[in-house]
Amino acid sequence: MSMKIRNRHRLKSRDIRKYQNDLKVIFNDIFFDEKSSIETGDLDGTNIIFVDGEPCFMSYDNKIVFTLYGLNKYKPKKNFVVVDMGAVKFVTNGADVMAPGIIDADRDISDGNQVWICDENHHKPLAIGIALVNGEDMISQSQGKVINIIHYVGDEIWNYGAKSL
Repeated sequence: MSMKIRNRHRLKSRDIRKYQNDLKVIFNDIFFDEKSSIETGDLDGTNIIFVDGEPCFMSYDNKIVFTLYGLNKYKPKKNFVVVDMGAVKFVTNGADVMAPGIIDADRDISDGNQVWICDENHHKPLAIGIALVNGEDMISQSQGKVINIIHYVGDEIWNYGAKSL
């Protein structure tokens, strides 16, 4: 079954500025300018944000969040979480991240922030999630769930991005 973007349309300048401001607050960077072609569309209930035709962001809980495609393109330096190799197969299957699997994390992460998860060897993005605790606690806790996964390698959004390349 092929996935189709429905209701795709170009964003107005004020909407683009809002997304730019949101990204600046989270990552201290903007990643795209108003000259970029910014469109939005619906992929099975998920609002995808296209930058120059590429699915770089999505909307989650009324906030702009990176897709894995966007992470690979823009390579943000903030809000990262590094997991050990034993956690990789679980994360890439969409499992939430547990504290024992975390090796390192950005200490500036606050609970409720979007985070991106990468492996310890290659530091390649594996998933996007929402932090349940702050960065310090992610590193220091020895048990419990610390990140809810919202997008991961192999899900519908990933597969759509791979087909659009």
